[in-house]
Amino acid sequence: MQLLSERILNMATSATLAMAAKARELRGEGKDIIGLSLGEPDFNTPDFIKEAAIQAVNDNYNSYSPVDGYVDLKEAVITKFKRDNNLTYTLPQIVVSTGAKQCLANIASVMLNDGDEVILPCPYWVSYSDIVKLNGGVPVEVATSLDTDFKMTPAQLEAAITPKTKMMWFSSPCNPSGSVYSKEELRGLADVLVKYPNIYVVSDEIYEHINYGSGHASIAEFDDMYNNTITVNGVSKAFAMTGWRIGFIGAPEKIARACNKMQGQITSGANCIAQRAVITALNADPSAVKYMIDEFKVRRDLVLNLLSDVKGFNSNTPEGAFYVFPDVSYYFGKTLRGKTINNATDFSLYLLEEALVATVTGDAFGNPNCIRISYAASQEQIIEAIKRIKEVVS
Repeated sequence: MQLLSERILNMATSATLAMAAKARELRGEGKDIIGLSLGEPDFNTPDFIKEAAIQAVNDNYNSYSPVDGYVDLKEAVITKFKRDNNLTYTLPQIVVSTGAKQCLANIASVMLNDGDEVILPCPYWVSYSDIVKLNGGVPVEVATSLDTDFKMTPAQLEAAITPKTKMMWFSSPCNPSGSVYSKEELRGLADVLVKYPNIYVVSDEIYEHINYGSGHASIAEFDDMYNNTITVNGVSKAFAMTGWRIGFIGAPEKIARACNKMQGQITSGANCIAQRAVITALNADPSAVKYMIDEFKVRRDLVLNLLSDVKGFNSNTPEGAFYVFPDVSYYFGKTLRGKTINNATDFSLYLLEEALVATVTGDAFGNPNCIRISYAASQEQIIEAIKRIKEVVS
C-alpha cells in the first residue's frame, strides 16, 4: 500500500515558498541574497492595530471563537464592504477564515465536483490551480499577454466556456502582473457571464487598497452579478498583516453557510487575538495605510525605470499590487556564463545563483515567458538587485 496519497503526490509545491526556501538556504551558506520573491509587505503592522491586539490579550480573549468569526468582526467586514466596494452583505453572508487562502480552499471544497471546469485568466496566483485540482476541478487556463495588460477579454472568456464550466477565478489587482480591471472591463466580462447563470465568480481582491490611481472596482457591484459572485478579501497586504492570517468572504448565503460548515470540520474559528485586531483595522479609514501605498508606487516607478535599461526585459505598467511581471523570453535559447536558458524557470534560477537575486518563475503563474519581481523591498535593495541582474545578463 502506498504511503502518501495520490492527492499530495500530484500537488505542486508553492513556487513562491520554494524560491524563498532556496534563498534562505543560500543565505545560510553566507551568500548575500536579495529577496524579491515573496508577496509580503516589508512594513510593520501599524501601531494602532498592534495596540488593539494587546488590549485583546489583556481582555482575556483566549477561548475558541465562533467558526465564522466574531459577530462584531463580521459587522466590521460588512461596513468595509459597503464603504469601500458598494456591496451590501448580511451577517450570514460573511465568513472569516485563517487567511484568504483558506477562503479559497473553502470555496473550492464546497462548490466543485469532479470534472467541473474553472476558468483561470493567466497569469494567476500560484495556488489557484492546485486548490482547484485538489478539489476535483479542472483548471482552464486563458492566456493573456502584455498587449492586453495581462487581462482577459470578453471574447476570450466566451471562448473558454463549456457545458462543464462551473466557476471563474481572478484577482484584481492581479498577483503577479499588477493589472487592474476597470469597472468597464469588468462589465464586459459580466455581459458574457450573465448569459450563463450557473457560472460563479471568485473575485480575489486582497490587493484592493494597493492601487495607484486607476481606482478599484468589484464585479459583485453589478446587480446581475451579485448573486453569482464570491468576493474574497483580507488584511494581509494593505495592512501588512500577512502573519496574522485573517481573510474573509462576502457570498450568497447558501455558499457562505457551506463554507462555515466546511471550516467547522477543518480549523474551526480563526485566531481570536488576530480577529480582535482586525476589527480595529477594518474600522479605520483606508487612508491610515496610504503611506505604504505611496511608497510602493515610488518603488514601482523605480523598478520600471531601472528595468528599462536592462535588455530583454519587457513589462507592462502595473496599476496595483507590488509586483512587476516582465517578459524575459528574449533570453530563451541563449547561454549566459556557460548556462543555457531554456525557459523562465531556468532564468529565475540563473538570477538566484549568479546575481544572488530571488525572483519567481512565471511558469508557476501560468505564463511561461515571464518572471515575477516583488518590490516589497527597500529602494536600496531594489537598486542593488537590478544592478546585479543587469550585470549577469549583459
